[in-house]
Amino acid sequence: MDKDSIVQIGGNIESALKGHYHLDVKNVLEEAWRLTRHSRGPINGGLSLVFLLGMLVSLLLTQSLGGVEKVFDDPQAGLILNIVITLVLWPFIAGIEMMGVLHAVGLKTQTKLTFAFLRRGSWVALCALLTSLLISIGLQLFILPGIFLAVALSLTIPLVVEKRMSPLNAIVLCVKATRFQWFKLFSIYLALMSVLMLIALPLILLAQSSMSIIAIVFFLFGLSYLAPMFYNTKGILYREIFGMKLKTAAADVNSTDNIFSA
Repeated sequence: MDKDSIVQIGGNIESALKGHYHLDVKNVLEEAWRLTRHSRGPINGGLSLVFLLGMLVSLLLTQSLGGVEKVFDDPQAGLILNIVITLVLWPFIAGIEMMGVLHAVGLKTQTKLTFAFLRRGSWVALCALLTSLLISIGLQLFILPGIFLAVALSLTIPLVVEKRMSPLNAIVLCVKATRFQWFKLFSIYLALMSVLMLIALPLILLAQSSMSIIAIVFFLFGLSYLAPMFYNTKGILYREIFGMKLKTAAADVNSTDNIFSA
């Protein structure tokens, strides 16, 4: 059969809104680790590009705002810097987030996918800005609301990209769907955060010693696995909660060209 077919993988929006999905913390983390062992290259490549772009934007904008000291001393200048960096970087980070989603549905990716979803860049940037604002407000309100929102809104970007939702609709849907198993989501992210703290511990303890270079190498090596695992984990969660429709040709199920259904 030569025609493309539509395949639904994982959950769907209707079942997500009813809480009809299942998350097993151990299974999610184990699957994310298996994916990471074979797919960390493209994500690390994308993160490296985003890091370099962020450094360039920060340098240029800091100079235009009067220098590093002024940015640190002036809350308004710092706010401008954060907003601009968010608007510039998140359209590229969306590509990295989608790598995790594609890995979770069995597709291979390449670093160039970092640039593949820029056509949705304005919506992605707006969504990232809104979620950051909501989380910041929540953290100022006794911290716990911010933690709740950080977990509940963690899957908004793939909804904007893959489901082509508006930022507001993605935010509302995420809160409605993730509230059913929020504590499991929190447990998964907490496990990843704990690993981050563990690999950062030698860096903190040895920062002022002659062993600092070894601690830096150890941290970067650990991060080269943990960062891709984080995005693969989010991809698995997105698949299980919201699912994904793929437009696939039987002859090329591993291609990322034209895989999204209309």
